[in-house]
Amino acid sequence: MSELLEKNNICSEELVLLLKEREEGKVDFLLVDVREQMEYDAGHLKGVDLLNPTSTFQSWNEKFFADIKDKTVIFTCRTGARSGQVAQFFQQNGHTKSINHTGGIMSYAGETER
Repeated sequence: MSELLEKNNICSEELVLLLKEREEGKVDFLLVDVREQMEYDAGHLKGVDLLNPTSTFQSWNEKFFADIKDKTVIFTCRTGARSGQVAQFFQQNGHTKSINHTGGIMSYAGETER
Protein backbone atom coordinates (compact mmCIF):
# COMPACT_ATOMS: atom_id res chain seq x y z
CA MET A 1 0.00 0.00 0.00
CA SER A 2 2.95 2.37 0.33
CA GLU A 3 2.43 3.39 -3.31
CA LEU A 4 -0.75 5.14 -2.16
CA LEU A 5 1.42 7.49 -0.12
CA GLU A 6 3.07 8.66 -3.36
CA LYS A 7 -0.19 10.11 -4.68
CA ASN A 8 -1.44 13.71 -4.36
CA ASN A 9 -5.03 12.56 -3.76
CA ILE A 10 -6.54 9.44 -2.26
CA CYS A 11 -10.16 8.32 -2.04
CA SER A 12 -11.93 7.09 1.07
CA GLU A 13 -11.43 3.41 0.22
CA GLU A 14 -7.68 4.00 -0.08
CA LEU A 15 -7.64 5.87 3.24
CA VAL A 16 -9.35 2.93 4.96
CA LEU A 17 -6.60 0.65 3.62
CA LEU A 18 -3.85 3.05 4.68
CA LEU A 19 -5.25 3.38 8.22
CA LYS A 20 -5.30 -0.41 8.51
CA GLU A 21 -1.71 -0.58 7.21
CA ARG A 22 -0.66 2.10 9.70
CA GLU A 23 -2.31 0.21 12.54
CA GLU A 24 -0.26 -2.84 11.52
CA GLY A 25 2.95 -0.76 11.46
CA LYS A 26 3.44 -1.10 7.71
CA VAL A 27 3.17 2.61 6.80
CA ASP A 28 3.59 5.89 8.63
CA PHE A 29 1.73 9.16 8.08
CA LEU A 30 -0.16 11.87 9.93
CA LEU A 31 -3.90 12.27 9.38
CA VAL A 32 -4.93 15.89 9.87
CA ASP A 33 -8.55 17.07 9.95
CA VAL A 34 -8.86 20.70 8.78
CA ARG A 35 -12.53 21.19 9.68
CA GLU A 36 -13.68 23.37 12.55
CA GLN A 37 -13.85 22.18 16.17
CA MET A 38 -17.66 21.97 16.11
CA GLU A 39 -17.60 19.78 12.99
CA TYR A 40 -14.88 17.58 14.46
CA ASP A 41 -16.79 17.15 17.73
CA ALA A 42 -19.89 16.05 15.80
CA GLY A 43 -17.90 13.15 14.32
CA HIS A 44 -14.49 12.49 12.82
CA LEU A 45 -12.50 9.72 11.20
CA LYS A 46 -11.07 7.22 13.66
CA GLY A 47 -7.32 7.66 13.44
CA VAL A 48 -7.14 11.45 13.10
CA ASP A 49 -3.88 12.66 14.67
CA LEU A 50 -4.48 16.42 14.69
CA LEU A 51 -7.23 18.98 14.26
CA ASN A 52 -5.88 22.08 12.48
CA PRO A 53 -8.89 24.17 11.39
CA THR A 54 -8.61 26.09 8.14
CA SER A 55 -10.09 29.17 9.86
CA THR A 56 -6.86 29.43 11.87
CA PHE A 57 -4.55 28.36 9.03
CA GLN A 58 -2.42 31.52 9.24
CA SER A 59 -1.61 30.80 12.90
CA TRP A 60 -0.49 27.19 12.47
CA ASN A 61 0.79 26.64 8.92
CA GLU A 62 4.41 27.84 9.32
CA LYS A 63 5.22 25.85 12.46
CA PHE A 64 3.35 22.83 11.12
CA PHE A 65 5.25 23.03 7.82
CA ALA A 66 8.55 22.99 9.72
CA ASP A 67 7.43 20.12 11.96
CA ILE A 68 6.32 17.87 9.08
CA LYS A 69 9.08 18.50 6.55
CA ASP A 70 10.05 14.81 6.40
CA LYS A 71 6.63 13.29 7.14
CA THR A 72 3.77 12.19 4.93
CA VAL A 73 0.57 14.03 5.80
CA ILE A 74 -2.97 13.25 4.69
CA PHE A 75 -5.42 16.14 5.04
CA THR A 76 -9.14 15.48 5.40
CA CYS A 77 -12.29 17.58 5.84
CA ARG A 78 -16.01 17.30 5.10
CA THR A 79 -15.88 16.94 1.29
CA GLY A 80 -12.23 17.26 0.30
CA ALA A 81 -12.42 20.92 -0.73
CA ARG A 82 -10.72 22.55 2.27
CA SER A 83 -8.26 19.68 2.69
CA GLY A 84 -7.48 19.97 -1.02
CA GLN A 85 -6.63 23.65 -0.64
CA VAL A 86 -4.39 22.96 2.37
CA ALA A 87 -2.64 20.02 0.67
CA GLN A 88 -2.12 22.09 -2.47
CA PHE A 89 -0.64 24.97 -0.45
CA PHE A 90 1.90 22.65 1.17
CA GLN A 91 2.68 20.94 -2.16
CA GLN A 92 3.24 24.30 -3.87
CA ASN A 93 5.59 25.33 -1.07
CA GLY A 94 7.79 22.27 -1.37
CA HIS A 95 6.15 19.64 0.85
CA THR A 96 5.76 16.88 -1.70
CA LYS A 97 4.35 14.43 0.85
CA SER A 98 1.02 16.25 1.31
CA ILE A 99 -2.02 14.24 0.27
CA ASN A 100 -5.68 15.24 -0.02
CA HIS A 101 -8.44 12.86 1.05
CA THR A 102 -10.95 13.50 -1.75
CA GLY A 103 -14.58 13.16 -0.78
CA GLY A 104 -13.81 13.79 2.90
CA ILE A 105 -15.88 12.38 5.72
CA MET A 106 -19.01 12.57 3.54
CA SER A 107 -17.68 9.73 1.38
CA TYR A 108 -16.00 7.78 4.17
CA ALA A 109 -17.35 4.33 5.04
CA GLY A 110 -14.63 3.45 7.59
CA GLU A 111 -14.85 3.92 11.35
CA THR A 112 -15.75 7.30 12.77
CA GLU A 113 -15.95 8.49 16.35
CA ARG A 114 -17.20 11.42 18.42
